[in-house]
Amino acid sequence: MKNVALITGASSGIGKELAKIHASKGGDLVLVARNEDSLISLKNELEFKFSVKVVNIIIDLSVIGSAKEVYEKVKALNINIEYLFNNAGFGLLGKFDELSWERQSHMINLNIIAVTELTYLFLSDMKKRNSGKILNISSIASLLPGPLQAVYYATKAYVTSWGNALSEELYDTNITVTNLLPGATKTNFGATSGVDKTKLLDKAVSALSVAQDGYNAMIKGELDKISGVGCFQNIMIRIIPFVPKKIFLKYVRQIQEV
Repeated sequence: MKNVALITGASSGIGKELAKIHASKGGDLVLVARNEDSLISLKNELEFKFSVKVVNIIIDLSVIGSAKEVYEKVKALNINIEYLFNNAGFGLLGKFDELSWERQSHMINLNIIAVTELTYLFLSDMKKRNSGKILNISSIASLLPGPLQAVYYATKAYVTSWGNALSEELYDTNITVTNLLPGATKTNFGATSGVDKTKLLDKAVSALSVAQDGYNAMIKGELDKISGVGCFQNIMIRIIPFVPKKIFLKYVRQIQEV
């Protein structure tokens, strides 16, 4: 296999579009997700349309230890991962103490633990070759606290901060780390989290446009790429440091209320 990209959460949304983009450029793929039927369908589509090789790994990355299992399967197949797309993640809408702790702990495992461990494992191989690119799918939610999605926003804040720090640690290598920070995007995220019932997704953009922005930014080695954000949201992002935090917290809570 050549120019292999490993994509988590590849069965739908941004992950699926990233897989199509990479395959269209002739790159082979390792697709990771829980939904076996969707992955099989995507594998067949990509192999037929682009004549690339695709390996599917069916696994739930919210389970502790699953990241290492993915790494071991890839190593057993003697596949070198040149591109790592940390895309899998989910959110939950509601008050912290009223949401299921089990679901919230799974969110932390998926959005933080799995991302960090997968990168830790595959980065060692990238450093031996002194080549590789990592794309973390974070969110504009990482830029401020998010009442009614407190844990989700916090997990994405971790991803953005950690990804930036990791990028600088690799300054003397040929390895780059890019964070993609999408705004509201048309994926399954809204239905899974409950956000589809709020104002947040009123002007959601396509997963394809966000994936293309992220892929291009990764190729260029950019640090952060904000995508799918309208003019008003751009202004809001820029003024965050200058507005009292209590005002922003109230605003975020209100737009997330059902």
